[in-house]
Amino acid sequence: MDHPTRTLFIDADACPVTREALDCARRMHLPVVIAGNTTQNLERHIRCDDPRDATSARHGFWVDVLDVSVGADSADFAIVERLSPGDVVVTQDIGLASMVLGRGARAISVRGHVFRKETIDMELFIRHEEKKVRRSGGRTKGPSAFTGEDRRRFSANLIRVLRGEE
Repeated sequence: MDHPTRTLFIDADACPVTREALDCARRMHLPVVIAGNTTQNLERHIRCDDPRDATSARHGFWVDVLDVSVGADSADFAIVERLSPGDVVVTQDIGLASMVLGRGARAISVRGHVFRKETIDMELFIRHEEKKVRRSGGRTKGPSAFTGEDRRRFSANLIRVLRGEE
């Protein structure tokens, strides 16, 4: 299911796969918006020859940076207000993923997990329960170290999502 105006959004807050996401967008000829707060160097992943707006796009690919103010969820809300159905968002944030799915767009984690409407409520519930445990002084298991396998899984699954196969 091809969507001619589909855009790839990257929630750049601590995103370890920005470079891989840009490589996938170049291959798939899709525009990219990298969103993050102004304290981050969002430009560091962009090649000097990457087109920076739709008028100079190369085969549909171009990349823009969306600087948002420092603050909890600033990038999340900036992304959500710009989403169209069919867009794809790269994020580590389950809350953002839920909002993205609610807007008819797709979301994928930095480890390649494709978020789904059928399971997002359970993922939000688990996040909530773990937060309650931590607030009461308990400990929960954190994520494992990010690996090359995570990076490869992300790239492969992102291509599948962008092609409409996932």
